[in-house]
Amino acid sequence: MKKLLVTGGAGFIGSNFIQYILDKQQDLVLLLDLDLLTYAGNLENLEPVKDDPRYRFVKGDIRDKALVEKLFAEYDFDTVVHFAAESHVDRSILEPEVFLTTNIIGTQTLLDAAKRHWNLDPDNKHSREYRPGVRYLQVSTDEVYGALGKTGMFTETTPLAPNSPYSASKTGADLIVRAYHQTYGLPVNITRCSNNYGPYQFPEKLIPLMILNARQDKPLPVYGDGMQIRDWLHVKDHCSAIATVLEKGKTGEVYNIGGNNEKANIQIVRLILETLNKPESLITYVRDRPGHDRRYAIDNTKITTELGWAPAYTFEEGIRETIRWYLDHPGWVERVTSGAYQRYYQEMYQQQ
Repeated sequence: MKKLLVTGGAGFIGSNFIQYILDKQQDLVLLLDLDLLTYAGNLENLEPVKDDPRYRFVKGDIRDKALVEKLFAEYDFDTVVHFAAESHVDRSILEPEVFLTTNIIGTQTLLDAAKRHWNLDPDNKHSREYRPGVRYLQVSTDEVYGALGKTGMFTETTPLAPNSPYSASKTGADLIVRAYHQTYGLPVNITRCSNNYGPYQFPEKLIPLMILNARQDKPLPVYGDGMQIRDWLHVKDHCSAIATVLEKGKTGEVYNIGGNNEKANIQIVRLILETLNKPESLITYVRDRPGHDRRYAIDNTKITTELGWAPAYTFEEGIRETIRWYLDHPGWVERVTSGAYQRYYQEMYQQQ
């Protein structure tokens, strides 16, 4: 891997990955970040690498075929890591169309450019020969599997059964990636992660929202009974897992990435309140959202046994570090929580 295209690199996971890979991959010649800078994209997340001579930023839409073609022709990427996506379930319930066009059509645009520029005989529709060392990695989510009962875990062979417009759009994207491998032989991998947390996460998501509201003694909105269970993965562990798949992953394979930290939402809320020495009376239960999955749990046996990866963070140390980061960066928080975000907050979390 010498020339890397990262899409959505100004977002939460993407910006953490860019910082991680530039630090760890010293032989990387170029990293280009393509990001449209929608509501969750924030170039301030990339302040630590802005002066790295290997780093480039281009503002643009992954659905823009001409732009994507131009970038492939100009920079001759050998690797794509595709984060760019509309990613918040609540927003997908309000605006499903943008999730479908960005997450599915955008993915297909990238795949088509990669196939055309990496294939050794691109004008031959039967050609399945590609330049050595090229790789397209699709960053996906465990939400494509749907919901679990009280027991069991998602494996890479669990049938896909999405329950929200967001997860349906990610499922569609995953299947397009699979089809480009099966039909054209494109060297791909798909990673499916559990819920991420850590620095630079947009404050509509559970953990930063609860931290920031608790700090200001505002109500903490909890959907339903708060017993929705998720497997929590520190974003830095996610970054190391992606790097491991890029280095060691078998072409065409899917790898689940989990943190081995199953927690109910209400447990996390109470832990944050306890850590900040705030009363549980701040908890405000609101009507559950439509199609809210009750439990996710990732079986990461495949990536741990076949590729030798394992999460480094326990949830307890990860959440303490995360709380401290948000408390230590009030300027970042203030700039991110714009008026548009406040209006969205009122619309989604008003007590029903």
